[in-house]
Amino acid sequence: MTKTSLFKSFIFCLLCGVALSSAAHRYFFGLTDLSVNPRTHNIEVIHQFTAHDIDNAIAEQQQIRFSAEHPEYEKFIQNYVEAHFQLIDVQDNKKQPIKLNWIGLEVAKGNVYIYQEANFENFLSGLVVKNDLLIDTYPKQVNTVNYKDETIIGSLTFSKSVKMAIIKNNN
Repeated sequence: MTKTSLFKSFIFCLLCGVALSSAAHRYFFGLTDLSVNPRTHNIEVIHQFTAHDIDNAIAEQQQIRFSAEHPEYEKFIQNYVEAHFQLIDVQDNKKQPIKLNWIGLEVAKGNVYIYQEANFENFLSGLVVKNDLLIDTYPKQVNTVNYKDETIIGSLTFSKSVKMAIIKNNN
Protein backbone atom coordinates (compact mmCIF):
# COMPACT_ATOMS: atom_id res chain seq x y z
CA MET A 1 0.00 0.00 0.00
CA THR A 2 1.37 3.42 -0.91
CA LYS A 3 1.64 6.34 1.45
CA THR A 4 -1.03 8.17 -0.56
CA SER A 5 -3.59 5.37 -0.24
CA LEU A 6 -2.78 4.98 3.47
CA PHE A 7 -3.32 8.70 3.95
CA LYS A 8 -6.62 8.56 2.02
CA SER A 9 -7.76 5.61 4.14
CA PHE A 10 -6.86 7.47 7.30
CA ILE A 11 -8.76 10.59 6.19
CA PHE A 12 -11.76 8.47 5.18
CA CYS A 13 -11.84 6.74 8.59
CA LEU A 14 -11.44 10.06 10.37
CA LEU A 15 -14.34 11.61 8.43
CA CYS A 16 -16.52 8.55 9.08
CA GLY A 17 -15.79 8.78 12.79
CA VAL A 18 -16.70 12.48 12.87
CA ALA A 19 -19.92 11.80 10.94
CA LEU A 20 -20.89 8.92 13.24
CA SER A 21 -20.16 10.84 16.42
CA SER A 22 -22.23 13.82 15.30
CA ALA A 23 -25.15 11.55 14.36
CA ALA A 24 -24.90 9.34 17.44
CA HIS A 25 -26.64 11.70 19.82
CA ARG A 26 -29.57 13.44 18.19
CA TYR A 27 -32.07 12.77 20.95
CA PHE A 28 -31.93 14.41 24.35
CA PHE A 29 -34.02 12.82 27.07
CA GLY A 30 -34.16 12.30 30.79
CA LEU A 31 -36.09 9.76 32.80
CA THR A 32 -37.37 10.23 36.33
CA ASP A 33 -39.09 7.61 38.46
CA LEU A 34 -41.27 9.08 41.18
CA SER A 35 -42.81 6.58 43.58
CA VAL A 36 -44.08 6.22 47.10
CA ASN A 37 -42.33 3.52 49.08
CA PRO A 38 -45.17 1.41 50.55
CA ARG A 39 -43.10 0.59 53.65
CA THR A 40 -41.77 4.04 54.60
CA HIS A 41 -44.37 6.16 52.74
CA ASN A 42 -41.50 8.37 51.52
CA ILE A 43 -41.48 9.76 48.01
CA GLU A 44 -38.47 8.29 46.22
CA VAL A 45 -37.07 10.04 43.15
CA ILE A 46 -34.55 8.55 40.73
CA HIS A 47 -33.35 10.65 37.77
CA GLN A 48 -31.40 9.22 34.85
CA PHE A 49 -29.52 11.36 32.32
CA THR A 50 -26.73 10.90 29.82
CA ALA A 51 -23.63 11.91 31.77
CA HIS A 52 -22.09 14.16 29.14
CA ASP A 53 -25.40 16.02 28.68
CA ILE A 54 -25.61 17.02 32.32
CA ASP A 55 -21.86 17.69 32.42
CA ASN A 56 -22.15 20.01 29.40
CA ALA A 57 -25.14 21.84 30.91
CA ILE A 58 -23.27 22.54 34.14
CA ALA A 59 -20.07 23.47 32.29
CA GLU A 60 -22.03 25.97 30.20
CA GLN A 61 -23.93 27.37 33.17
CA GLN A 62 -20.85 27.69 35.41
CA GLN A 63 -18.36 28.51 32.63
CA ILE A 64 -15.97 25.81 33.86
CA ARG A 65 -14.49 22.55 32.65
CA PHE A 66 -16.78 19.98 34.20
CA SER A 67 -16.69 16.19 34.30
CA ALA A 68 -16.86 13.36 36.82
CA GLU A 69 -13.25 14.14 37.79
CA HIS A 70 -14.19 17.60 39.08
CA PRO A 71 -13.62 17.77 42.87
CA GLU A 72 -17.13 19.17 43.44
CA TYR A 73 -18.91 17.03 40.85
CA GLU A 74 -21.73 15.86 43.09
CA LYS A 75 -22.29 19.29 44.68
CA PHE A 76 -22.64 21.00 41.29
CA ILE A 77 -25.10 18.36 40.09
CA GLN A 78 -27.06 18.59 43.35
CA ASN A 79 -27.39 22.37 43.01
CA TYR A 80 -28.40 22.02 39.37
CA VAL A 81 -31.06 19.36 40.03
CA GLU A 82 -32.48 21.24 43.02
CA ALA A 83 -32.84 24.37 40.87
CA HIS A 84 -34.54 22.57 37.96
CA PHE A 85 -36.69 19.83 39.53
CA GLN A 86 -39.32 20.42 42.17
CA LEU A 87 -42.43 18.83 43.64
CA ILE A 88 -45.10 21.21 44.88
CA ASP A 89 -48.01 20.34 47.15
CA VAL A 90 -51.01 22.48 46.19
CA GLN A 91 -53.55 21.17 48.69
CA ASP A 92 -55.85 23.77 50.25
CA ASN A 93 -54.81 26.24 47.50
CA LYS A 94 -51.37 26.63 49.07
CA LYS A 95 -48.26 26.13 46.98
CA GLN A 96 -45.91 24.35 49.34
CA PRO A 97 -42.63 23.02 47.86
CA ILE A 98 -41.79 19.54 49.09
CA LYS A 99 -38.25 19.36 50.47
CA LEU A 100 -36.39 16.69 48.52
CA ASN A 101 -33.47 15.30 50.46
CA TRP A 102 -30.35 14.53 48.47
CA ILE A 103 -29.34 10.88 48.74
CA GLY A 104 -26.54 10.84 46.18
CA LEU A 105 -25.62 9.92 42.65
CA GLU A 106 -23.71 7.34 40.69
CA VAL A 107 -22.22 7.32 37.22
CA ALA A 108 -22.50 4.06 35.29
CA LYS A 109 -22.18 3.21 31.60
CA GLY A 110 -22.33 6.83 30.46
CA ASN A 111 -25.38 7.69 32.58
CA VAL A 112 -25.82 9.63 35.79
CA TYR A 113 -28.34 8.25 38.30
CA ILE A 114 -29.48 10.78 40.89
CA TYR A 115 -31.35 9.80 44.06
CA GLN A 116 -33.63 11.98 46.20
CA GLU A 117 -36.40 11.34 48.70
CA ALA A 118 -38.95 13.24 50.77
CA ASN A 119 -41.11 12.61 53.78
CA PHE A 120 -44.67 13.01 52.53
CA GLU A 121 -47.73 11.40 54.05
CA ASN A 122 -50.17 12.04 51.17
CA PHE A 123 -50.63 10.41 47.79
CA LEU A 124 -49.00 11.72 44.62
CA SER A 125 -52.30 12.77 43.05
CA GLY A 126 -52.54 16.55 43.01
CA LEU A 127 -48.80 17.24 43.21
CA VAL A 128 -47.35 19.71 40.74
CA VAL A 129 -44.08 18.64 39.14
CA LYS A 130 -41.65 21.25 37.80
CA ASN A 131 -39.03 19.73 35.53
CA ASP A 132 -36.87 21.83 33.24
CA LEU A 133 -33.69 19.78 33.64
CA LEU A 134 -31.33 20.33 30.68
CA ILE A 135 -33.96 22.25 28.69
CA ASP A 136 -31.99 25.51 28.66
CA THR A 137 -28.94 23.76 27.22
CA TYR A 138 -30.76 21.38 24.86
CA PRO A 139 -33.95 22.94 23.41
CA LYS A 140 -35.05 19.51 22.09
CA GLN A 141 -34.69 17.92 25.55
CA VAL A 142 -37.65 15.77 26.58
CA ASN A 143 -38.01 14.67 30.19
CA THR A 144 -40.38 11.91 31.23
CA VAL A 145 -41.52 11.46 34.81
CA ASN A 146 -43.06 8.07 35.56
CA TYR A 147 -45.04 8.09 38.80
CA LYS A 148 -46.62 5.45 40.98
CA ASP A 149 -48.20 5.11 44.40
CA GLU A 150 -50.87 2.85 45.92
CA THR A 151 -53.67 4.57 43.97
CA ILE A 152 -52.26 5.77 40.64
CA ILE A 153 -49.68 5.06 37.98
CA GLY A 154 -48.82 7.22 34.98
CA SER A 155 -46.32 9.51 33.35
CA LEU A 156 -45.80 13.16 32.53
CA THR A 157 -43.75 14.61 29.68
CA PHE A 158 -41.79 17.86 29.93
CA SER A 159 -40.17 19.91 27.19
CA LYS A 160 -39.25 23.47 26.30
CA SER A 161 -42.95 24.32 26.10
CA VAL A 162 -44.12 22.25 29.11
CA LYS A 163 -42.11 22.77 32.29
CA MET A 164 -44.82 22.13 34.89
CA ALA A 165 -47.59 19.54 35.11
CA ILE A 166 -49.94 18.14 37.71
CA ILE A 167 -50.26 14.49 38.67
CA LYS A 168 -53.91 13.61 38.22
CA ASN A 169 -55.87 10.61 39.34
CA ASN A 170 -57.57 9.58 36.07
CA ASN A 171 -59.64 6.78 37.61
